[in-house]
Amino acid sequence: MRTGTIRRTTAETDIDLTLDLEGEGETRIDTGCGFLNHMLTLFARHGRFGLRVKCTGDTDVDYHHTVEDIGIALGEAYAMAIGEKKGIFRYADIILPMDETLMICAVDVSGRSFLGFHVDMPQAKVGDFDTELVKEFFLGFTRTSDVTLHFRELSGENAHHVIEAMFKAFGRTLAKASAVDPDHADEIPSTKGVL
Repeated sequence: MRTGTIRRTTAETDIDLTLDLEGEGETRIDTGCGFLNHMLTLFARHGRFGLRVKCTGDTDVDYHHTVEDIGIALGEAYAMAIGEKKGIFRYADIILPMDETLMICAVDVSGRSFLGFHVDMPQAKVGDFDTELVKEFFLGFTRTSDVTLHFRELSGENAHHVIEAMFKAFGRTLAKASAVDPDHADEIPSTKGVL
């Protein structure tokens, strides 16, 4: 089973997170932030991942540390679950529509951390959630997962739709890139022989 479990405790957050790459979209998520719960559920369901997250954070300050640290923990769990990357497709992309929003997401499970973030948030908040935190989440993920991840917004007028399109696209794209290619299941998908 390709599974990663992370326990991460700091002065700002206490996180238990398990990611199962073959988890069939089953979730149990309690981050202390309703909007983030919703986005992580979308990510897992569209990626067909199993995802369990329990976070106690300093949400009396704001959601910044919770969002960033969950991104970090998810990246660590993904790196653990994907292992040596033998047989994976490695690359994937999608153009995903969400009402008026059209979002491109592309991923390379490359062993190199990079976030290309070309997204303009139409509003600064969705409810009590600061939309600038979406970038912090994906920065945390890419730094610890060693994944190259790109988002490019082609259109979008509603911040909820823009962010929802991102998390759905992220789940579907990461799942495709992480899937094992049955024709090359014993090979590392790189001419260098390592990722």
